Amino acid sequence: MPICMQADVEGIWIVGVRDERAAVYMAHAHAELTGELGVALVTAGPGVTNAMTGIANAHVSRASVLVLSGMPTRAQENRGALQDLPHTDLVRSITRYARTVREPGLALQELGEAIARATGQGCDPGPAYLDFPTDVLRAEVPMHMQLAEHFTSGKRPALAPDLDQAAQAMEILWAARRPLVISGRGARGSGPELTALLDRSGALYLDTGESRGLVADGHPSTVAAMRGGVMAEADVVVTVGRRLDFQLAYGSPAIFHSARFIRIADAPSELRDNRRGVVELFAQPAAALSAIVAAAGDKSPAIDRNWAATARSRHIQRVEQLQKSLRDAAPDMHGRMHPNRLLAALQTHMARDAVLVADGGDFLSFARVGLSASSYLDPGSLGCIGVGTAFGVSASLAYPGRQVIVATGDGAFGFNAMEIDTAVRHGARLLIVVANNGAWQIEVNDQADRFEKVVGTRLQFADHAAMARAFGMHGQRVERAEDLDKAITTALQNLPALLDVVVSPEARSADSRSGLAWVPDLQAVESWDTAERKWRGQA
Repeated sequence: MPICMQADVEGIWIVGVRDERAAVYMAHAHAELTGELGVALVTAGPGVTNAMTGIANAHVSRASVLVLSGMPTRAQENRGALQDLPHTDLVRSITRYARTVREPGLALQELGEAIARATGQGCDPGPAYLDFPTDVLRAEVPMHMQLAEHFTSGKRPALAPDLDQAAQAMEILWAARRPLVISGRGARGSGPELTALLDRSGALYLDTGESRGLVADGHPSTVAAMRGGVMAEADVVVTVGRRLDFQLAYGSPAIFHSARFIRIADAPSELRDNRRGVVELFAQPAAALSAIVAAAGDKSPAIDRNWAATARSRHIQRVEQLQKSLRDAAPDMHGRMHPNRLLAALQTHMARDAVLVADGGDFLSFARVGLSASSYLDPGSLGCIGVGTAFGVSASLAYPGRQVIVATGDGAFGFNAMEIDTAVRHGARLLIVVANNGAWQIEVNDQADRFEKVVGTRLQFADHAAMARAFGMHGQRVERAEDLDKAITTALQNLPALLDVVVSPEARSADSRSGLAWVPDLQAVESWDTAERKWRGQA
């Protein structure tokens, strides 16, 4: 409370939420979208334990978040006081820094160190945690300890590339016949430099959920719809600020075959995980990409133009087929619309600079294929469903002049549904669209396919629009595809708004079909697992 009240005195905007987990989610989204530090203030004890899921998600996503909390007075520590827990022991494994500040004179020093760690100064960016005994919060910081150096925020250093390594990377990339570039969260802010590399090298390009919108969908290198094919065919793969995690088959030769890797990152975890690069450029990605292009000069790349053109043509063909299938997706036998009809209608109303937040399990699989936006957030590689509403509120408050749309499944929406109250109280002008299929559908499909019965995974076709109206938000339930256009138009004119759209639980997503729910032994999806087994001689 002393931090909260003094922040208000200093003119710092306090956004009061309904759950500490949502507070950290909002700080996370703010950091990802703005490039600034996100700060969450939570109470002790259960406030910290509630926040831990948000801290874990920021940890895996490498989001620059500072979490602050209190604790009992020093005289009451370890005596059974209210909310007395060893917070730092709980969060240490999922933070870059975790300390209890017991000496008022060290407060500024500790804040400076926590912020430096959170913003990746000398380490991977990620969450940092500080707490303070309540009597320390009430104490004065001695004037002689308030050194001017503590009031200037340091910036993450822009690591310059080694020019010899950049030249070596260029030679390998320019000699490649089938080069592929894959970007991740560490590439954010490097869009122009990445586009310049693609233009000069002719390499094909895959973005990921971490870097959606970095390169325009219409760029001739973009082949997102041919992901599996180009991963298998590439002879050189350049990762830019991207871990080779489960979403990229851990970089396994079973999937990437004989491809050599060039790794570019300014965060150690994005530089050499799972597969080492023949060149590993530890540098700011924008600077490294520029150095590679500069090293090429007028040199012509050896890329197989026919291979690249064929992949691009097939990508365009698949995208066109997808768009048609979205528009024409038939309802189920009960007349409930296919989720793709919702996505098609939503895309037509999306502004060019919209911020899109996609959330859910099964519905996320539909949404990340069927929706496109210049700024995109989703649960990330931790699979932390339920972030949608909090992310959307944060995005709307950070960018009040931009359209913000949250596309979420009904199961995921339920995690933080109460944050619609936060949206209304703080005037966050976002649109939440709930795809309501009355189930944890990816689990329903897994149970039905593998166990031939469904246990504990059905939900109600609840009226989420009625809940929204109860909190003063525009809410409408939509049950027919022909009503979508008008409903979306009306909602966008009456923000904040929520549309509760009943969709078919019989639709099967790509993730459901791939085996993601049942967790194969060696890879995330069944086809990759089969390839991995064959490569290891286990088939």
